[in-house]
Amino acid sequence: MRAPNRRDDEVRQLLDTPHPVVPAGLVASAAARGRRTVRRRRLARQVLWVLLVAAVVAGIVLAVVTWPDRQDPAGGDTGDGTWWSPVGMAPISAPFLR
Repeated sequence: MRAPNRRDDEVRQLLDTPHPVVPAGLVASAAARGRRTVRRRRLARQVLWVLLVAAVVAGIVLAVVTWPDRQDPAGGDTGDGTWWSPVGMAPISAPFLR
């Protein structure tokens, strides 16, 4: 058998006493505060989603606008049909690798 625990006795004494009286408007004000909190969180989540979608759309528009043409400025083809073809570019030199 275990020895009596002081904390258990204190909790039992607290639970045996009459419960304090709750103010009349406490439940209504707590519910209203909860609704406001949920509404603010929902609004913040919606704003963040709108900003994310706007950033993605802006990134796509920026990529489409700044995407180079398939032809170089001289009017010729870049060689293999890709914009990253090195035709017309100077070779990259790295003096520290020599």
